[in-house]
Amino acid sequence: MKQKKSRKKLWLTITFSFLAVLVFGGSAYAYMVYHSVHKAINTMHHPVKRDNAVKREKEVTIKKRDPFSILLLGVDQREHDKGRSDTMIVLTVNPNKKSIDMLSIPRDTRTEIVGKGTVDKINHAYAFGDVEMSMNTVEHFLNIPIDYYIKVNMEGFKDLVDAVDGVTVNNDLAFSAGGQNFPVGQLHLNGEQALKYSRMRHDDPRGDFGRQKRQREIIDSILDKGASISSLWNYNDIMDALAKNVKTNLSFQDMVDIQSNYKDLRHNINEMQISGDGQIINDVWYYIVPESERLAISKKLRDHLQLDGQHGASIGESNNDTGASSVPPKS
Repeated sequence: MKQKKSRKKLWLTITFSFLAVLVFGGSAYAYMVYHSVHKAINTMHHPVKRDNAVKREKEVTIKKRDPFSILLLGVDQREHDKGRSDTMIVLTVNPNKKSIDMLSIPRDTRTEIVGKGTVDKINHAYAFGDVEMSMNTVEHFLNIPIDYYIKVNMEGFKDLVDAVDGVTVNNDLAFSAGGQNFPVGQLHLNGEQALKYSRMRHDDPRGDFGRQKRQREIIDSILDKGASISSLWNYNDIMDALAKNVKTNLSFQDMVDIQSNYKDLRHNINEMQISGDGQIINDVWYYIVPESERLAISKKLRDHLQLDGQHGASIGESNNDTGASSVPPKS
């Protein structure tokens, strides 16, 4: 586990950089910004029914500064294809410990798909059962409650990047993707280039972890641009991009309460990775997480959420079972 420099999150920081204008401005312009933000968040708000969810003993209350968790889903959703969750990141937020733990789950992780009754790659849960099945599957894999989700359409990277007039990244690996060359060094990317930059993984020796690093770098750059005063003049474009490409069960009031009650936590984000090895089963490549590693990660997250002292419930052979996996349908 590494402790890295604070990273503000896309959906929260950009939104509330505009809300800050209301506090210091009070002008008719700020009034228009407020209503644009409110309208965008209402459009983003999509509650999800959780029939198979891990139930808490009592409901989480953000207003009371309870520890909570969020599943971030970056969905590679294209025309006529529902897609799979290209990126899966779990955040556990604890105001008492003044920290956020951030765990990236490799998309090829082999586990039980809850609600489908199969063993498959964890990112296939979204193709089989959308956000609900993704949340339930991650809950089962990590044995922690998943309280909230934020789903971002990766195609939306283009809209967001263009809305802030491009992003600057520091590329540490020379590669080509989609007919575009990305040399080592500082690069300024438009929306189309940023999407290609963020998607590449096959030529990266770090695989999913390398791609996740590039995606986070783009998000950081979007935040730097989005939080600047000059970007306030583009607030309509930014809010439109968010409304079109982001879905969450967090309400407007939830976001206001997070900004009010948890804002000091953004300076202490602990980035975690889950260790495992690649293995081919029935001609399909999977990322196999040892049971001891899964239990250790589960315990850290449960401790951070201040749940009981119980270690993660055993999944048995769900990660290493050699039974045939299913192919997610396209829709």
